[in-house]
Amino acid sequence: MGCSCGVSADGKVAGCNNNGGCSTGGCNKMNVFDWLSNMDLPEKDTFNIVEVRFKNGRKDFFRNDSNFDLVTGESVVVDVPGGHHLGYVSLQGELVRLQMQKKKVANDENIRKIYRKATLKDLEKVESVRKREMPALYRTRQIIVEQKLDMKLSDVEFQADNTKATFYYSADARVDFRELIKILASEFKVRIEMRQISLRQEAGRLGGIGSCGRELCCSTWLGDFKSVSTSAARYQKLSLNPSKLSGQCGRLKCCLNYELDTYMEALEQIPDISRLKTKKGEAKLQKTDIFRKLMWFSFEEDNNWYSVDAERVREIAEMNERGEFPETLTENVFEIKDISSAGLNNDLAQMDKKFRHKNSKNRGKRKNRRNRNRGPKKNHESK
Repeated sequence: MGCSCGVSADGKVAGCNNNGGCSTGGCNKMNVFDWLSNMDLPEKDTFNIVEVRFKNGRKDFFRNDSNFDLVTGESVVVDVPGGHHLGYVSLQGELVRLQMQKKKVANDENIRKIYRKATLKDLEKVESVRKREMPALYRTRQIIVEQKLDMKLSDVEFQADNTKATFYYSADARVDFRELIKILASEFKVRIEMRQISLRQEAGRLGGIGSCGRELCCSTWLGDFKSVSTSAARYQKLSLNPSKLSGQCGRLKCCLNYELDTYMEALEQIPDISRLKTKKGEAKLQKTDIFRKLMWFSFEEDNNWYSVDAERVREIAEMNERGEFPETLTENVFEIKDISSAGLNNDLAQMDKKFRHKNSKNRGKRKNRRNRNRGPKKNHESK
């Protein structure tokens, strides 16, 4: 597998400065593992469309009409509107057909073709063009401040033929940047395209480290952004703290949706009850352990929390609906043994009789022992 960072003019790996390595996959954003690469597939019906990756994980599909022998990670020159661009092969073969079906891309004449494999001259030109991106980014931000436009510029991408530059920005409202385009066109002498992206896409392009200690999902593997609502946090019993639930983009974390289905399935076994009535008083729900199926309740004048099984909570709720109230949260009634006074006196009489009989035997034994110790009586006659 080739390195998708590209090769510099002196033959060394250019590097994408993403603080990763090709061996771990951190160097290549949005990598896809080709699990069909080691399988023998029919060569006659090989799918001739290739997925090509550009800067910061942007991907598109191109047709390999010339039947180039491509390797994943190899740099190619492709046809784009108004010129050509250089990208890197990210996927090929039957998996590309599946990706096109997933993204609902039609296999028609709108798919552009691959011109050639990138040569050393192409790589040198791309390297020189990339050196223009950071100065253009800083200069454009100065112009935006001068024009007092309410927008945030996040990235700049120059086309490989140095005829077009795409500016990626985010904004909360519609921005009139017609004057800005005129200034940028005269400043950089290229065609200008302004492309608005969402805050999640912006975080994916810039990258970063999440609160979990790993690279952001949106910059490594997550491509389809689904809406995340606060109900996902409520179902998972998380604290509705915006600082903890928000990601680098300032929106709710995408990972809130990862375990939501598991929590929804576990919640089906938990009764939707917040209060229970007992003879001791009304108990209020304080905490729920979904996976252990335990619910903690507390009484109004008691600071202690009592854990109750979910089945027991459902049983008490059914009793409350019938107008019945258990003695406590754990049991319905106290089992109190009825002891009458006659039974109590009878027990005492039996104990007295037992010890009286035992004491009489002991007295007889002690008397016999004293007699044996004294011996026979002697008659003392006076002489």
